[in-house]
Amino acid sequence: MNGRIVRALLKKDFALFMSNRFYLLITIVAVVFYVGIYFILPSDVDERLSLAMYAPVLPPAFSQLTTQDAAEIELFESEEALKEAVLDGDYQAAIALPADIMEVWLAGGKPQITVYYSAMAPPEISAAIVALVKELAYIETGQALNFDTTEEVLGPDMLGDQIALRDRMRPLLAIFILLIEILTLASLIMVEIEQGTARALLVTSMRVSDLFIAKGILGVGLALGQAAFFMALVGGFSHQPLIILTTLIIGSLMVVGIGFLVASFSRDVMSVTGWGMLILIILAIPGFGTAIPGLLSDWTKVIPSYYLTDTVSRVANYGAGWGDIGTNLAILAGFTALVFWAGIMVLRRRYQ
Repeated sequence: MNGRIVRALLKKDFALFMSNRFYLLITIVAVVFYVGIYFILPSDVDERLSLAMYAPVLPPAFSQLTTQDAAEIELFESEEALKEAVLDGDYQAAIALPADIMEVWLAGGKPQITVYYSAMAPPEISAAIVALVKELAYIETGQALNFDTTEEVLGPDMLGDQIALRDRMRPLLAIFILLIEILTLASLIMVEIEQGTARALLVTSMRVSDLFIAKGILGVGLALGQAAFFMALVGGFSHQPLIILTTLIIGSLMVVGIGFLVASFSRDVMSVTGWGMLILIILAIPGFGTAIPGLLSDWTKVIPSYYLTDTVSRVANYGAGWGDIGTNLAILAGFTALVFWAGIMVLRRRYQ
């Protein structure tokens, strides 16, 4: 690597970036917009209990739940509809009573009551629901613990306190900032190709490796700088900052590799925008799953950005450590190395 040539290329590329008013504007506006979105979103959680219930036969004591001001209760006609409502995030918890609950109680037995929880429900909801059912069972039968419960968490079970909406959105916003640089880098490369600058540079004593090093440094600098700045402003480095920074670095390298690929198979700047937006939308999908647990199923794990958003979410919001996210980082690093190598190989042919 020739340091003098790389510095000259970086100076040229940065000047080209500054001269592109569109990408310069969206870079500045995007960071301000995402920071503003974060602070506008609610910073606390709703303490009101939302409870769904399926009861083919509703015991008189359980009907008292519908009169409680601190709880929002709705009866469902089927257990499947009840579970679907919890998965959709409409309710924090649900109770399913067996059809023979009164007969079992009259016979002195213990009916099986099933309690469902949303993945977004705080841990204390579990104890509160069981205590509530105990109290109602005692009112109905005059006997304590006269039932058995089966508990099931619907959706991904993330242990810890309930997370405010803006903190659940934080990983998604950070990843959006990273992904937008796919368009920026690919467009800058395409402008050079269309103007013939790239081929002219290769005629000089500059090596192809110097060209890619300069492009990589610029891409990583733009993506990492903005994402790290955003995370610093919104408290994203309050837990395990080294893990967050490492994850963002790997994510920035992935963005550069994808940017190389987009530039290599695009014909002009307009096609860069089309392909770039399509890839950006696909890569952003897992972020919505971290913002709204239970919204997406496990199929999103086939999208590489899942391991980026999941890692940032688990570390920033749930205090995960190196041991908890080691697999995520290994998969993300493996994909990044592959796409980075593929991007260089394909774009080298485009330059030549």
